[in-house]
Amino acid sequence: MSDESGSARNKFQFHFVVEVLLIAVLAMYMVLAKEYVVGDDLAFTVIGAGLMALITYWTLSTLRDGIEVLALRVRDLKH
Repeated sequence: MSDESGSARNKFQFHFVVEVLLIAVLAMYMVLAKEYVVGDDLAFTVIGAGLMALITYWTLSTLRDGIEVLALRVRDLKH
């Protein structure tokens, strides 16, 4: 059981680090986006939309992993 818990914890930590990096990239994108009107540069807009979709997916995945870690801890406490 502890191996399963450790594996879930490691996966969550990795996803959390990637989440922080993705948010940093989004912040840099937003700083660069100040100069553009939405749709003015189609490639830049598509990159931004794709980045936001990726971050949304990754955030939900990270939350799922966090809930899994919590569920494993609760299960270990009950046994």
